[in-house]
Amino acid sequence: MRVFITGVAGFLGSHLADNFTKEGHHVMGADSLIGGDMNNVSRGSVLLTFDCRNLETLTRVMQEFKPDVVYHTACYPHEGLSVFSPTEISDSVFRTSVAVMTASINSGVKRVVNMSSMARYGDRFTPPFHEWHVTGPVDPYGMAKVAAENVMRLLAKVHNIEFINTIPHNLVGKNQKYDDPYRNVVSIMCNRMLQGKPPIIYGDGKQTRCFSHIDDVIPTLFAMSNLSNKVIVGEDFNIGPDENPISIYELFKVISKQLGFKKDPIFYPDRPQEVKHAACSSDKIRKFFGYSTRRTIDDMVADVIAHIRERGTRPFKYHLDLEIVNEKTPRTWSKKEMSQ
Repeated sequence: MRVFITGVAGFLGSHLADNFTKEGHHVMGADSLIGGDMNNVSRGSVLLTFDCRNLETLTRVMQEFKPDVVYHTACYPHEGLSVFSPTEISDSVFRTSVAVMTASINSGVKRVVNMSSMARYGDRFTPPFHEWHVTGPVDPYGMAKVAAENVMRLLAKVHNIEFINTIPHNLVGKNQKYDDPYRNVVSIMCNRMLQGKPPIIYGDGKQTRCFSHIDDVIPTLFAMSNLSNKVIVGEDFNIGPDENPISIYELFKVISKQLGFKKDPIFYPDRPQEVKHAACSSDKIRKFFGYSTRRTIDDMVADVIAHIRERGTRPFKYHLDLEIVNEKTPRTWSKKEMSQ
């Protein structure tokens, strides 16, 4: 099978590429390297460095490679930042997705597997969020994700291409970008604490999430490449655990215990539009794919710590510009305090 992966040098994309190459499939992918890392790319896959919003280049590459399946993981996945950089984040999410679907149709791709976000659900329902819930995003990132889903689904129907929409959430593990000051709370905390700096917590730390180990998620995503499985076409799938939610403060304590870290966290004001409690139901993914959670939060933290130690701690890189700076902008971003 020939598999094309957008965002192939990123966290999720690189793990998908590793899995497909190990199984003997031909893998090619594109990445702008704004959020990806060359060190993430396996030797068995081909990396092309360009922005997938470039429809002409993307179409030419796909038509030459002739993939059977496309996995779309590329975008700026910065939910919180999207309130302060709405133009760039929305453009990355929406325009990239439409370009990927357009190029796939024009290249004879059989199936597109899209990576959406639990930001699609917003906060109108009490967790866990189910796929049948009406979407209600509360930030530009989530709104762009829902718009992208809708356009991709429509184009798939009109042009007879198989489409599957997945919602992986709160992924943690090796290859995750840990010098991004805007997202990835586990990696941010571990990177700072390994440098002897106290972690930063927004709000009271009582926000709850269910974190997903990348190794638990990849097998299910891989199984979606099975073109003989037609019952999953057109469906939405949450992929991740719905048990054992943990607060951000409790997460800090888990990391502190593993590192023997003695300092208290620094508390900053709440970030605007952050959903307080978020978790997705795993009922559907268990039914269709036999999904189960095998790795604990302790496993996830241990893997991130080992990954950072292997590559070395890094200063935080403010790689995306703020478009709106006012009294509501977290000063960790406006004053670049994350690296202090």
